[in-house]
Amino acid sequence: MIMDTDVLTWYLKGNQNAFRIIEDSEHFYISVVTYMELVQGMRNKQELATLRKALHAWKTQILYISEEISIKAMFYVEKHFLSHSVQLADALIAATAQVYALPVLTGNDKHYRALKGLEVKKFQP
Repeated sequence: MIMDTDVLTWYLKGNQNAFRIIEDSEHFYISVVTYMELVQGMRNKQELATLRKALHAWKTQILYISEEISIKAMFYVEKHFLSHSVQLADALIAATAQVYALPVLTGNDKHYRALKGLEVKKFQP
């Protein structure tokens, strides 16, 4: 499963549901987009080091953007931005999930509703 950025953000804020899901997972994946969004939320190098250690301890695998992912994300934005405001980061995360045939766990399921064929699992904070 691919964890969306919001689930990890909830974890970092001390949310018990996010804590339970992450700590009970044998391992999970994140998009490199999620990693970069998390890094942008760090306030100092110590927080960044803590994040990196946590990702390592959770056996998190970062999935990188390929040409195929880029093409799918471009299609999503072209097709759904004007009608559903699909944003770049969400399009890249969704495309990554589809290329790797993995569901996305997110509390922001509305960000992905327009994207047909994507398996979305709803996270309740």
